[in-house]
Amino acid sequence: MRVAGMAKRAGIAIAMPALICALSGCAVVTVADSAVAVGATAVKVGANVVGAGIDVARAGVRAVTNSNDRNK
Repeated sequence: MRVAGMAKRAGIAIAMPALICALSGCAVVTVADSAVAVGATAVKVGANVVGAGIDVARAGVRAVTNSNDRNK
């Protein structure tokens, strides 16, 4: 009976560190995923700003050249 109890404790002693390592791995993946999401949002916002700048420049060129043609 005593041997079975010791074996059970030994199994728990081996399983707990493995579980802790697995959970910390999930935390690392979650943090990395969040960093990628923030980076993607920053790129998307930057692209929108550049696109708006191009639209303003295009409108200025049309106003100066009196061109109403959208796409040729």
